[in-house]
Amino acid sequence: MANNTIGTDDLESAKPNQPQIKPKTFLAKAGDNIAFRTKWAEINGAMGDLGTYIPIILALSLARNLDLGTTLIFTGIYNIVTGLLYGVPMPVQPMKSIAAVAISNSSFGVPEIMAAGIITSGVVLVLGVTGLMKVAYWLIPLSVVRGIQLAQGLNFAMTAVKYIRNEQNLGKGKSLGERPWTGLDGLILAIVACCFILVINGAGKEAQQQNEDETNDDENPDSTVRQRKNFLEKLVDSIPSAVIIFVLGLILAIIRKPSAVKELHAGPETIRVVDISRHAWKDGFIKGAIPQLPLTLLNSVIAVCKLSKDLFPEKQVSATSLSVTVGLMNLIGCWFGAMPCCHGAGGLAGQYKFGGRSGGCVAALGALKLVLGLVLGGSILRVLVEFPVGLLGVLLLFAGIELAMAARDMSTKQEAFVMLVCTSVSLVGSSAALGFLCGMVAHGIIELRKLALK
Repeated sequence: MANNTIGTDDLESAKPNQPQIKPKTFLAKAGDNIAFRTKWAEINGAMGDLGTYIPIILALSLARNLDLGTTLIFTGIYNIVTGLLYGVPMPVQPMKSIAAVAISNSSFGVPEIMAAGIITSGVVLVLGVTGLMKVAYWLIPLSVVRGIQLAQGLNFAMTAVKYIRNEQNLGKGKSLGERPWTGLDGLILAIVACCFILVINGAGKEAQQQNEDETNDDENPDSTVRQRKNFLEKLVDSIPSAVIIFVLGLILAIIRKPSAVKELHAGPETIRVVDISRHAWKDGFIKGAIPQLPLTLLNSVIAVCKLSKDLFPEKQVSATSLSVTVGLMNLIGCWFGAMPCCHGAGGLAGQYKFGGRSGGCVAALGALKLVLGLVLGGSILRVLVEFPVGLLGVLLLFAGIELAMAARDMSTKQEAFVMLVCTSVSLVGSSAALGFLCGMVAHGIIELRKLALK
């Protein structure tokens, strides 16, 4: 199997009689990792994660004065680097538990947010470099991981439905009254967008079917299979549905408030080091890092590893490498006020759903963020705050469903039982850690029972 993930494995694969030049090998692999499979599909896939990213960033910018320009610059760099390293559409998402605490607690400001991010990423980095994360990855049964993925996917989908049905106050993280049917952010607009994506993307292809199609097209360009693919199917596959929805949202945002364009200004804000007091470190640890750690370990490292293996079996994304990238991202960016970020199974599923197949997908998104952050800085908030939330809900809905569908491979009753225990507790208790604990206990009891009855 091909492995485009850059790491120490490259040195092991080198033949003694064929010495390789390290810089050339690194650049060659990096270039291959960000090479587009299909131009419009990759660009379309880059939009698949925005249903999660934009609402959280907007909410924190409005409620806690998070520096949007700095966050765009750093997350843009994160996207580009992860695209170069992994060669898959590895997402960069805000740490959701920390964001939820900040939105709901007025005393939890930027210093506390950054402290929570630094502590969380520090722990994850230590677990990664010591090899403990790799041990956890192999010890946790697949049924428990699928339970976490199913819970997170359903949580995304239910949040998306709220975005679509109800008007939102993102600054306070609250749903308001029912969304009107008509208007530039009405129910009809969201329903039409849903139907449009269904017509273009359908339920999506199986990963195995997608890989077989691409192999057949590459090896047999004039084969009967390729010739049978009619013009209409080619045309539909080439339509970037998520890009169209996003561009439509930007146009509607400008129409809703034309004066927002005049409020844009050139250049980023000055990037400053955040002053974190002793009290901020304490609150960040207790209120932010403790609830965020289980979610990061389970959904941002272990679940992403499993899902990446499902979607891209030819790639090798390890729990260790994910832990290191999550740790280093925040140990650098958080000191300058960039929102704490991690990887996420939901983002990976969303980008895959809309066509992302390589690191070029997230690298393109990172380049866009970086340009916006450098050229417009935080002033882009004036336009994004008018973006139709219903359309963001549509993108988030499909991302959540795609993640939840990863659980469909639980073929035995025992696997399904453990998975559903984990999912139920996670959803009702709003805690991935509690769901994980219950799932592990259920799995352990069932395995002990089987041993006792032998």
